[in-house]
Amino acid sequence: MFQIQEWISVQEARRLILSECHPLPPESVPLSQARGRVVAEDIRAERDLPPFPNSAMDGYAVRAEDVRAASRDRPVRLQVRGEAAAGHPFSSAVEPGTAVRIATGAPLPNGADAVIPVEDTDDVGGPGRPLPQEIAVFQPAQPGQCIRPAGEDVARGAVALERGTILTPGALALLAALGRLEVPVHRRPRVAVLAIGDELIEPGRPLPSGCIYETNRTALAAQAAEAGAEPLLLGIARDDPEDLQRLLDEAAAHYPDLIISSAGASVGAYDWVKEIVRRRGELRLWKVRIRPGKPFAFGHYWGIPFFGLPGNPVSAMITFEQFVRPVLRRMSGYPRWERPRIAVHLAEPISSDGRETYFRAHIFYEDGRFQAQLSGLQGSHILSAMARANGLVILPEGVPALPAGATAMAEVWVDLQDLMGLSGIS
Repeated sequence: MFQIQEWISVQEARRLILSECHPLPPESVPLSQARGRVVAEDIRAERDLPPFPNSAMDGYAVRAEDVRAASRDRPVRLQVRGEAAAGHPFSSAVEPGTAVRIATGAPLPNGADAVIPVEDTDDVGGPGRPLPQEIAVFQPAQPGQCIRPAGEDVARGAVALERGTILTPGALALLAALGRLEVPVHRRPRVAVLAIGDELIEPGRPLPSGCIYETNRTALAAQAAEAGAEPLLLGIARDDPEDLQRLLDEAAAHYPDLIISSAGASVGAYDWVKEIVRRRGELRLWKVRIRPGKPFAFGHYWGIPFFGLPGNPVSAMITFEQFVRPVLRRMSGYPRWERPRIAVHLAEPISSDGRETYFRAHIFYEDGRFQAQLSGLQGSHILSAMARANGLVILPEGVPALPAGATAMAEVWVDLQDLMGLSGIS
C-alpha cells in the first residue's frame, strides 16, 4: 500500500505522476494516418535514396572528358544516340563522342559521368521536339556535374528516421520515397472522460432552476485530443457514491489508458472521489499547492491511471495542462512534454496566496519583447478569460506578488513564430 502524498508542490506532483506513466507500445499505421505521430523505433532505409544515379537537369548525358575543351567559340559536337526519360532508361551505354538526351530524374546511362544542361547546347528545348542527330556543346563539364548520386539522400542501411521523431509532412514524404506503406508509431492513449454533479445538465437540454450546463467534458476531451490522445466521453455521475462507482466501472470497461473525472475531489459532503477510487484501486496524490486547482487527485482505478480534477472549469483545464497533458505526451512517445516557456513583461501587477499560481493571459510581442496582459477576471469559474488566453503567466510558489513592469515566466500555447508574426515581426 502506497502512502498518499498530500499538499505537495507542482513540481513534486508532476515528477511523481510522470514516474508512473510510460510510452505506450507501438502499432503500425498507414502513412496517410501517421501525421503528428511519434516514431516508435529507428527506421533504416532498405534501399538507397535516390535508388540510382539520375539527372538533376534536362540536358544531355555525356562523358566529361569528351567536352573538356568545349567553349562558345569552339563548341564540341557529339552524336546523339538516344534518350533517357523518367521511368524509361537508355538501354545502351554512352560511348566516346556521343551523348544521350536526358530528362530530370531519369537514370544516368552507363558510360556517362556528367550532364550538360540543355541551355549549354544548341538544342532549343521545349516539349515534343524531335531527337536531334547531333548537338553542339558550349561549356565544359566536370565528372559528377548535374548528377544526383545513388544514396545521396539516404544510403541503404542508414537510419532514415530516429525513434522519437515526430512525423511531419516532410518525414512522411521521406518514408514514401523509401517505399514504406506503414510506419511503427507509439499508440495514441485512450482517455475516458466523465463529470460529476447533480447540478450538471447536458448542453442543448432545458436548464432547470439551480442547474448549469456541463462544460468540463467538452474542454477536457478537446485538450486530450490536442495532446495527441483519443478521448472517450462518458456520462455525468450524480453526487452519489454508487452512481460514481457505476460510471467509473463503465469507464474502466472501455479499456482506456487513462481515466479523468472532474469535480468530487475536494472535501465537501458530496465529494466521493477519494473513497470510491480507493474501493477499486489506490490514491497516490491528494491536493497540490497550485492555484487554481488545489482539489486534485491522482491514483489508479482497476490498475488504470486516474486523475480526479477540480469541478471549476478553469481549475480543471489548468490542472489538465500541468499534470495530465505531460502524461499523454509521454504515453504518445513525444520526446518533450513541456509547453514552451518564455520571459514576459507584465502589463499589470499580479498577486496570489503563496501557491504556484497560473494567470490566464494574452501574450504578445511588442517593442522588441514578449508582453503579457491578463485576459480577464481570474476566478476559477471565469471561462471568458480562458477563451481569450493564449498562455499562462506563472507566479512561483512563495512569491506573493509581482508589480507591473516586472518580468515573469509564461507558458505559451501557440507557436512562438506565429506569436511574433502577429505584430509583423519575422
